[in-house]
Amino acid sequence: MQKAKEIINMTRDEVKAAIEEFPVAILPMGATEQHGHHLPLGVDIFLAEGISRKLSEQTGALLLPSLPFGYSWVWRDIPGTVSLQQHHVEAVIKDVAHSVQRYGIKMLVLVNGHDANNASMKYATRELADELDIPVIYLFYPNLNKIMEEHCKSPTWHGMIHACEFETSLMLALKPELVDMNKAVSEYPEKPRLYGKSSISLGNLSKSGVYGDATLATKEKGETMLKLFLPEMEQIILEAYEETKK
Repeated sequence: MQKAKEIINMTRDEVKAAIEEFPVAILPMGATEQHGHHLPLGVDIFLAEGISRKLSEQTGALLLPSLPFGYSWVWRDIPGTVSLQQHHVEAVIKDVAHSVQRYGIKMLVLVNGHDANNASMKYATRELADELDIPVIYLFYPNLNKIMEEHCKSPTWHGMIHACEFETSLMLALKPELVDMNKAVSEYPEKPRLYGKSSISLGNLSKSGVYGDATLATKEKGETMLKLFLPEMEQIILEAYEETKK
């Protein structure tokens, strides 16, 4: 397996040569927000970056620096949170796409670690389809529900993943030194009737910041799930790139 092609560590000549070999760039997309008392605020960055690095190793795609901020409005009052407005996230995606296409990138891949970024990725990609000749594809844990059902013991909190068994397991696989399992808890807050129909915020529902059961997380689960996500994501990238040649 080749080394990840991280552009921040490369010279302009190395980047140019890499583009001539495989003109695809990957943008990891994360967020800076609380993930309970047992995980760091950079969980979404670390997961998107870790997966993107492995995809770069496997495909030869260029790895762009990670986007460290996303739409994190619900945690805005918790120390450390940095939240961008949703349309700003869209604008950053579009600016990145316009930038990389100027020097020969033929496809941009968005690899997301933060659920709230999904809407921004979707709408930015649609607008870019009318502005650029290069495709933009966006990935967020393919076959997530099926893989979680098979490899996680705890249920989600109404379909949401946040600081739970799933994310904690992935962090144990990718950044174990930043996980304190002694502080991991299980919490399933009561869901107000108006949740999702008003401005009621996740930040006001959970005492711990955990939505699910983080205590059941293991490194082995994380490694197993990564081994399922990565081949699927790699195949999607390669198939999408082949389409650009037609």
